[in-house]
Amino acid sequence: MRKHYYCLLAGAMLALIVAAPMPGFAQSRVQSVGAPPPSLNGQAPALRREILLPAPSQQEDADQHDQDDNDRPSVRAQEKRFQEQRAQEQRAQEQRRIQEQRAQDQRMQEQRAQEQRAQEQRAQEQRAQEQHAQTPPLAPREADNDRTLGASDSQITDRLRGIVGGKQARIERPADRQAIESLYAGRNYAPLWIRDGRLTGRAKDAIARLKSAADEGLDTADYPTPDFNGGADALAQADIKLTNSVLDFARNMEAGRIAPTRVAVEIDYGIKPVDSADILRKIAGASDINSTLDSFDPPHESFRALKRKLAELRNASVGEPNDRIADGAAIKPGAKDPRVPMLRARLGVAGKKVDDILYDKNLFNAVRAVQQKHDIKPTGVIDSKTIAAINGPKPSQQVDTVLANMERWRWLPRDLGATYVMVNVPDFTLKVVNDHRIVWRTKIVSGKPQTPTPLTSASMDTVIVNPSWYVPQSIIQNELLPQYESDPKIFDRLGLEVKKGPDGNINVVQPPGAANALGRIKFNFPNKFQVYLHDTPEKNLFRADRRAFSHGCMRVEDPTMFGQVMLHLAMAGPTPDSRQLMTMFGKDEKIFKLQRQPRVHLTYQTAFVDEDGKLQIRDDIYGMDARIHAIIHGDERKIADVPPPQDPKRDQATAKNNQDILRRVERREALNPFHFFEQLFR
Repeated sequence: MRKHYYCLLAGAMLALIVAAPMPGFAQSRVQSVGAPPPSLNGQAPALRREILLPAPSQQEDADQHDQDDNDRPSVRAQEKRFQEQRAQEQRAQEQRRIQEQRAQDQRMQEQRAQEQRAQEQRAQEQRAQEQHAQTPPLAPREADNDRTLGASDSQITDRLRGIVGGKQARIERPADRQAIESLYAGRNYAPLWIRDGRLTGRAKDAIARLKSAADEGLDTADYPTPDFNGGADALAQADIKLTNSVLDFARNMEAGRIAPTRVAVEIDYGIKPVDSADILRKIAGASDINSTLDSFDPPHESFRALKRKLAELRNASVGEPNDRIADGAAIKPGAKDPRVPMLRARLGVAGKKVDDILYDKNLFNAVRAVQQKHDIKPTGVIDSKTIAAINGPKPSQQVDTVLANMERWRWLPRDLGATYVMVNVPDFTLKVVNDHRIVWRTKIVSGKPQTPTPLTSASMDTVIVNPSWYVPQSIIQNELLPQYESDPKIFDRLGLEVKKGPDGNINVVQPPGAANALGRIKFNFPNKFQVYLHDTPEKNLFRADRRAFSHGCMRVEDPTMFGQVMLHLAMAGPTPDSRQLMTMFGKDEKIFKLQRQPRVHLTYQTAFVDEDGKLQIRDDIYGMDARIHAIIHGDERKIADVPPPQDPKRDQATAKNNQDILRRVERREALNPFHFFEQLFR
């Protein structure tokens, strides 16, 4: 028993020794798991050792604090990087959202564009159906284009030989008939549009092009297409008919549908008649009929721009705008009318209230300005004419204006020149073009409606400083002679001379000077109408918007700068500038003969597309648009391309009579007819 007690005591002391802390080492503690249950088969109790770390000393606390301070910047950097990363992710997410929104907007725009194109296509189809509603279909269906025809090529050739060779072809124009006969004879009467018993691809393209003649500013009804049905005789007639229609189409594309002198006698661009045989040679030899037909259109970009605008206007004219001011009873100043708010909005004049219907003084002044600009008597009364001027033309009316201008572009020379001057009479402007680029422009004064500026093309050959003015025969006839019994001393007062010229004719001449009707500079381009560009002493005329004041010649707002530009472009070596030209002003005439003679084109463009792609419409001051529209839609259309007869003997008789009277004036045998000069030169 005692022995057993000592053993237990020794074990306890050993346990205390083991559990005692050792300096410099981690303390350890032996912990009893607890008394084992009896079911542990008498095994010794399990012991669990727990490692206890020593408490840190003060120095260790300080070192740890320093370490924490050193670690704080890296933590802050990590936080900053995390924030930047999160901001980048937010920006990327926002960018993705914007891109998705843009993509969605683009899809919506494309969808709207597709819907608009579909609507435009439906409108075009509707117009085409309305246009052809009164006539039976002339052309074969597309499904029929590839069918085998009712006769062989040799059978059709035999019939063409009989019809064309026998002078039986039904062609109205003698020149066209002769050209078509020569064409088929040169082909040994083989059909032009049929091969191997079928219509050729060229035939199908030609028929499709004739059906879309409206796209060219022409009328589809003018170019009938045959159906190519029946036997050899009918097919031969159809081949000739298609040839004739394509010939008419190409000629109208090149030269227009109307002879210019049917619109006005003051038009002469010197264009030779179209050669029918030359057109047919090009068509017969064309591998691509569309490209060949395109070559007959005017090559000018201004024409192509109008052609594009024509398509836009026809689509827009399907539904006319509903924001136009309604016509009705005239509105007088001080009256009340429900149309007044729309008038205010259109003219940019504010009222006392949004729905103010009183026609007050501010609106009155704006209306008078519109009336003055459109050559309406400025009474301030808002009548139908004034409302039409404020509304402007409808899209359908603009279509007619564009068509008239496309017709006139077909009258112009195809080659305008590398350097040229283009005058737009109803726009009252002039521009100088060099290498397809506008290098200068200015305002001009054009002819009055009763003495219009003619439309012509000619070469500028001289620039004259201090010119003399030789009064044109038109002024002598229309203004001098009717004033024959007026003031006999007007010659001396105005410095006018009536004298015989080098050609033996009697001329009325105004010598150079500050009061000269031509001003200080004249730009001469010889033409049958005896008009030119020149300076003017009446500078105040350029303040007006509508500048139709002259007898036909064109007055230039800045003539010395115009002279500088033209001399630089048309002459080699040093040329005088604007200031140097002004130093030459005086009594002595100075003539500059141009080495490179630029062309001058006098045009009448009431519709044109400006540099920003916007369609500009101008007043039809000479009524040429109205005249073209009347010819196209009237009985005169049948002979529209035939120039009216001229009477040169009548003009010669008038000139002879003028000379007889002027000879008497020269000898002071009659009273002076020049009272009108007092008005002209003030």
